[in-house]
Amino acid sequence: MSVKEIIKQIDKLDLSEKLILVEDIWDSIARSNSVLPLYEWQKNELDKRYKEYKNGEQTLHEWNEVHEELRKKYK
Repeated sequence: MSVKEIIKQIDKLDLSEKLILVEDIWDSIARSNSVLPLYEWQKNELDKRYKEYKNGEQTLHEWNEVHEELRKKYK
């Protein structure tokens, strides 16, 4: 089945069916790619941020606060 045919079939689904499909696709990706590839610069940045966190140099924020700020900013 071609991608265009798949998209046509997806377009016929109800919203709830589309959401379930998306979840199933993500689950499939997670199963097949237990380790996502990172560029060296990404790994370096993550290592740097983790080190700053461990040294108390990073300020952490509660997710609900971050979410609320983003909702206000992009409303």
